[in-house]
Amino acid sequence: MRRFYLKEDDTVAGGSIKLSGDSYNHIRNVLRLNAGDEVTVSDGAGTDYACVIDGFEDGVVDLKITDLNRNAAELPVEITLYQGMPKGDKLDLVIEKAVELGAARVVPVMMERTVVKLDDKKKEKRLQRYRAIAESAGKQSGRGILVDVPDIMSYDDALKDACSLDRVLVPYEDARGMTHARAIVKALKDDGIKTLGIFIGPEGGFAKSEIEKAEGSGALVLSLGSRILRTETAGLTILSIIGFELDKG
Repeated sequence: MRRFYLKEDDTVAGGSIKLSGDSYNHIRNVLRLNAGDEVTVSDGAGTDYACVIDGFEDGVVDLKITDLNRNAAELPVEITLYQGMPKGDKLDLVIEKAVELGAARVVPVMMERTVVKLDDKKKEKRLQRYRAIAESAGKQSGRGILVDVPDIMSYDDALKDACSLDRVLVPYEDARGMTHARAIVKALKDDGIKTLGIFIGPEGGFAKSEIEKAEGSGALVLSLGSRILRTETAGLTILSIIGFELDKG
């Protein structure tokens, strides 16, 4: 894994990049790379720098930029996955795989049937872990952006957050059949949308009132088939479907 993301203390100037902190430690002490070895550095916004290691000094690795390109791994639609907060470590898996499948944001959401209870200290520890998982998955899958995992939101706040998106989808077990669902997915490409939100319920599913709120805000409710999917499966299923439909690779 030789992809790194620019962080706050890193610099790009005069055809060179200086990396410090975790990136320096990973290059120097984990990968044990040397001068002349090649790495890729992403600015976190879609630009990749091809680099060669120039040397190391005082906790900084000096890189020479040899080329720069727009990253080809990003989908043409920026997808936000609003994931109902699941039990245990299920969200770790969801974040990792959602990043691999092209999500730009993964928002943990507390819903009516969420059973997890978190105090402020636990929330902060979990968010740190979630963001580290997102970064690692982005490196592994060649993503050109650093996928955002914002603070945990309430359901109402998540709906407000999604209001600015071009379209919002809500997979729901009682939705109309697959002909309707296929038409919704096809329209994503035909309508040329740029931003998309997807809401996934927790283990107990959506409360009926939550579906009514989503529809009232303009979200489209759709089926993912005749089988009832676990919360950690549903989001990854629709991300796979949409990625297959929209990916330009």
